[in-house]
Amino acid sequence: MRKGVVLGPVLFVVAFVVAFVLSASAGAAPVYAPIHAPPLPVRMADTGGGSQLITAVAARPGSTTGTVTWWDRRSDGQWVAAGSAVARFGAKGLVEGVRRKQGTSTTPTGLYRLPYAFGIEAAPGGTGYAYRRVTTRSWWCQDNASRAYNRWVEGLPAGCRAAESEHLSAYSPQYAHAMVIGFNYDRPARGRGAGIFLHVNGRGATAGCVSVPDTAMRRILAWAEPAHRPHIAIGTANGPTAITRY
Repeated sequence: MRKGVVLGPVLFVVAFVVAFVLSASAGAAPVYAPIHAPPLPVRMADTGGGSQLITAVAARPGSTTGTVTWWDRRSDGQWVAAGSAVARFGAKGLVEGVRRKQGTSTTPTGLYRLPYAFGIEAAPGGTGYAYRRVTTRSWWCQDNASRAYNRWVEGLPAGCRAAESEHLSAYSPQYAHAMVIGFNYDRPARGRGAGIFLHVNGRGATAGCVSVPDTAMRRILAWAEPAHRPHIAIGTANGPTAITRY
């Protein structure tokens, strides 16, 4: 092609048809133009209504690893990825959120809001999200018999057993930085599960949370803006727990 000459749409189609015919006549596999799937948020049934979204996707329900991506919806309505990282899920994989049982080491799938962030360490620079600092008296009550079930408490209240709760300051590096995932949070169903967070990686798979490297968690906290109503969608690439259902 001569310099400065642009192949127009019609000539492009002609060239494509010729290539297709020649490849077919030569016995080669047909050449098809690549088809790019729309960004994941576009293919989802719901993104939470805001302009920020975190997706956590595993290949299949039994997977313990996958990918976390955080997205921005621009003023023109297009979703663009702001970053991504390798994710870890529950040691027993993922399960539909409404069917999850406490103590099963499964990560609940679904679309959830992110009430607030917290951490043993100070909030990373640029964090605009509500951030609660962990103290030595900070616990997450997971006792099904307690009125404080699935809530942060400063000092264990009567009726919330330590053996059925997490002493947040004891979980380093996991809770160096974290965000509360709103699973079973607004109207807690006893026995479904408590203390599901997006947090920093530990040594391996989680007990039901979603975890990412520390650098990724810091980037997410600096990126998230309450005014943009970020949510997190957790699911698999396809099947009954496909993330596009949420």
